[in-house]
Amino acid sequence: MNRRALALCGIGVAALAASAVVPPAGAASGPGPRAAAVTWKKCGTKDYPTQQCATLRVPLDHAHPGKRQISLALTRIPHTAKTSQGPLLVNPGGPGGSGLTLAGFVAQSLPKKVAAQYDVVGFDPRGVGKSRPALDCVPGYFKPVRPQSLPRTAAVEQANLRRATSFAQACGKKYAAVLPFIDTVSTVRDMDAIRAALGAKQLNYFGYSYGTYLGAVYAKYFPERVRRFVLDSVVDPEGVWYPDNLAQDEAFNARHTAFLAWVARHDATYKLGKDPAKVGAAWSAMRAALAKKPAGKKVGAAELEDTFLPGGYFNGYWPYLADAFAAYVKAKDPDPLVEAYDNFAAPDATTDNNYSVYSAVQCRDAPWPRDWNQWREDNGRTHEKAPFSTWNNAWYNAPCAFWPVRPLGPVDVSNDSVPPVLLFQATRDGATPYQGGVTVHRMLRGSSLVVEDGGGNHGVTLSGNACLDKHLATYLASGTVPRGDGEADAVCKKLPDPKPLKARAAVPVHGAALHRLLGSRG
Repeated sequence: MNRRALALCGIGVAALAASAVVPPAGAASGPGPRAAAVTWKKCGTKDYPTQQCATLRVPLDHAHPGKRQISLALTRIPHTAKTSQGPLLVNPGGPGGSGLTLAGFVAQSLPKKVAAQYDVVGFDPRGVGKSRPALDCVPGYFKPVRPQSLPRTAAVEQANLRRATSFAQACGKKYAAVLPFIDTVSTVRDMDAIRAALGAKQLNYFGYSYGTYLGAVYAKYFPERVRRFVLDSVVDPEGVWYPDNLAQDEAFNARHTAFLAWVARHDATYKLGKDPAKVGAAWSAMRAALAKKPAGKKVGAAELEDTFLPGGYFNGYWPYLADAFAAYVKAKDPDPLVEAYDNFAAPDATTDNNYSVYSAVQCRDAPWPRDWNQWREDNGRTHEKAPFSTWNNAWYNAPCAFWPVRPLGPVDVSNDSVPPVLLFQATRDGATPYQGGVTVHRMLRGSSLVVEDGGGNHGVTLSGNACLDKHLATYLASGTVPRGDGEADAVCKKLPDPKPLKARAAVPVHGAALHRLLGSRG
């Protein structure tokens, strides 16, 4: 369950209003990109034996298609029904997330009769994974132990600022010719090139998290090429990306508070107290202690935040995190905490690449404050309300304050020219707060919003909620969406919270398979 470095963040409000990008009229007119040849080869795995792989060449700069080309890695699970509904392109979010394995997961998780009708296609977006070039600005950037996140002293703040500025400088030096083209709109044009290469007049799409913004931007640029679009855990396009970052900090703090309350409810197991405030004080004390003496010489305060952040994405991790928490506090045993870090947060082979692409896209997509005093003021104010991960997230995004490539502007995704788009949103989602789903529902005329009431997980379909999955399957099979009179068109109950490990032994956790693919920070 190793974390891949993916995340959401954002821009200043004034910059958003001043620089929103509206695609030119007729942006998708004409036949679209010339269809390059795609040769599929067998690359089946034990989990996905029918999987095929291919590589597609696309322009680095779509405004100059005859110049430098880059490659996109693709996977496909072919349809098995007599008639096909065409390609279903999938994306796990990020930016920076690999979609190659997601294709097999989606095909396997949908009802067989539905999956059989689609060629489910995954791709590594430009710069990611097996696509070439694959970015890696600073190898080992997240190697422990990092400076603590909370800038309690000028020295700590300066240490983190040096890391952020050096990362931005390294990216600019290493990828000067590439960075101007690692952005959402370029990826959207790649998606349309994939559509053309597959010989499809229209595209079906299923995106999670940041992938919802990709889908909404695609629909803005190519409305007549939209067939069936599913957006799960929806980015608020009016906050791309700095306001979204600050809103996310507050939402994650609420999820962490929910975790602390869950631990308190299970005091018989964890013995950390029945009062959530007391449990929270123990967690804060643990962070302070680790800042002075990292567990296993690799889990300091920043790494602790990294370790518990996945619990804000998926409550199925809570029992594992609670066990590690209790062992450290009650038994003075750091080993379970180190193990939790290794499982949920330790950098792996994909982390540097994911983070490099994440930074490149986010920093290029939209303006960020260039004055660090504004970051200090905004994040300091947010930290007062949301102390769990505000500064951790601020340093994660801090390279954008020093990014060497001039930013573009967020895209106005409002749209009244597409078929019904199906949206899914949990009301207590930490990574993409509920308002994002409501906003996109308003902006995409004719869309349908399905809400998981009380749910706090990020990425809610294909995670064990039969009510949500029924709406998903119906839409992909027939194009039918639910219609209601309220803010949401349909409401599903959330899944029950998990039980402590001793109470459920090794029973599989609903949603764990999906969340291993989505990662955290995305």
